[in-house]
Amino acid sequence: MAQDSFDHSWHVAAEPGAVFAHLADPHSYLGLSPLIVAVRDVSEGVDDSGQPFVAYTAVERFKAGPVRLWDNPIAVTMRVDAGAARIRQDVVSPGRVRLTSLLVLTPESGGTRLDERIELTMPRLLRGFVRGQARSVQLYRAGELSRRLTATA
Repeated sequence: MAQDSFDHSWHVAAEPGAVFAHLADPHSYLGLSPLIVAVRDVSEGVDDSGQPFVAYTAVERFKAGPVRLWDNPIAVTMRVDAGAARIRQDVVSPGRVRLTSLLVLTPESGGTRLDERIELTMPRLLRGFVRGQARSVQLYRAGELSRRLTATA
């Protein structure tokens, strides 16, 4: 198994509370990632340590131009910590791909600073593809989040 990680920071011209609320809603991820075409089976629970979480299935659609290649259902567990302004998502994807995203929101002049760290585990043969997709989605999400929330600020 291969492992990889990378970070990205960006600014959104919206208050931290609005950014946090948007990112804490699983349905907000429709279109926030260019791959996600559906969010379903959303449920809330409490883990063995007493921490609340939201679990859901996101469906990623992979295409080559206009041709649909396959739909990839991924299991997502989201833990939100409003007090620390942190959102952690653990993703289990078919093909033994695992992704953890830790997003920290900080008030900043004119809006919110977001710092995200993504950690990946995947079979070595998939490393280039998985890393490329994860990084591409991260950068797209930053731009789309900025566009969405700046338009409503």
